[in-house]
Amino acid sequence: MRILPALAFALLAPAASAGPVPFDSGWAEQRLQLFSSNDYAFGTNLGIVSEGAVSLAWTRVPASDWGTTGASWSWQVDQSVPATDLRLKGGDDRNISIYFVFLPQAEAEALAGANIRRLMGNESVRILQYAWGGNHGRGEILASPYAPGQGVTVALRQAGTGAFEERVDLAADFRAAFGLEPGALVGLAVSADSDDTNSVIRASVMSMVLR
Repeated sequence: MRILPALAFALLAPAASAGPVPFDSGWAEQRLQLFSSNDYAFGTNLGIVSEGAVSLAWTRVPASDWGTTGASWSWQVDQSVPATDLRLKGGDDRNISIYFVFLPQAEAEALAGANIRRLMGNESVRILQYAWGGNHGRGEILASPYAPGQGVTVALRQAGTGAFEERVDLAADFRAAFGLEPGALVGLAVSADSDDTNSVIRASVMSMVLR
């Protein structure tokens, strides 16, 4: 799953707001494969059905909220992929991933009007990805096999069903992952990934709040 090119669109999408984040018309789906797409139900909550597929839904964070340093949300999985190794390229299915996309403040300002091609090639983008899937320990930080040095997965829940509330310290996790201050939070995305195991995910994300 190649996330950086698709997440470049998050910087140009309609904006989410600090505080509660509704999954409304400000979100849009981006395919990661030509013939593979999840089904998203946008509204107060985000419903997800993934049948042997992968894609993501994304939105932009406005400049007034680039200083966000924490987030919380609830999520539920009614049907789960099997446990996978989230470090394995091409074998890392997971029920839900929530992405927080950062740029250094100066880069964010300079790229405010950039086209997609420029954003796709930007080496300053950093991504924290919180995952429900795999069999890793809670809080384990895993290097992304698709974007080494630019993206990490923070394991929160192992593969399986249930409903949970999460609260994360984006600034602390960013420092632990990259050894840097986080800069500006410029985009959000949610994905489900079931294509490698050809399995089915039925899940939802709700009550997302930027802090």
